[in-house]
Amino acid sequence: MTQTISISEFKATCLKIIDQVKNTGVSIIVTKRGEPYALVTRPPAPENNQSWIGRYRDQIKINGDILEPVVDENEWDVLK
Repeated sequence: MTQTISISEFKATCLKIIDQVKNTGVSIIVTKRGEPYALVTRPPAPENNQSWIGRYRDQIKINGDILEPVVDENEWDVLK
């Protein structure tokens, strides 16, 4: 559903019209001398910018000690 409004009426009430479009979601075509000139529509929904920290806490399970080396230090080639 789209409404049409003249450019002079839009100029006089633009803030009210923009709020109306945001609240109702109904787009408005602005005309100049009867010809479509602009389309006022609701912006897309913002993306979910959730932090990556803790994102997988329900999907990952830690098994064992994550602080100790996997193999004994005596087996490290670099220390020989």
